[in-house]
Amino acid sequence: FLDQTGGLWASGALYGKVGSVFSSSGTGGGQEQTITSTWITLAHHGFIIVPIGYATPELLDTSHVRGGTPYGATTIAGNDGSHSPSPEEL
Repeated sequence: FLDQTGGLWASGALYGKVGSVFSSSGTGGGQEQTITSTWITLAHHGFIIVPIGYATPELLDTSHVRGGTPYGATTIAGNDGSHSPSPEEL
């Protein structure tokens, strides 16, 4: 997907656009690393990167297992991929 954006990069078409990243993985699947690694490409395109931050109250709610990082929206898929995102994760 991102490899196909070279023409947009060359023309500066995405400079100043707002961008964020979301991710899905199993537990211990590197959601934060996926998001921050993708930020590098967004920065090269000139995106204004908008993380979620800790101001989102759902990130601090530990009443049940769910994804979520201050870097971007995430969901935990489960080992077999059977878990669907919860309304809070979406």
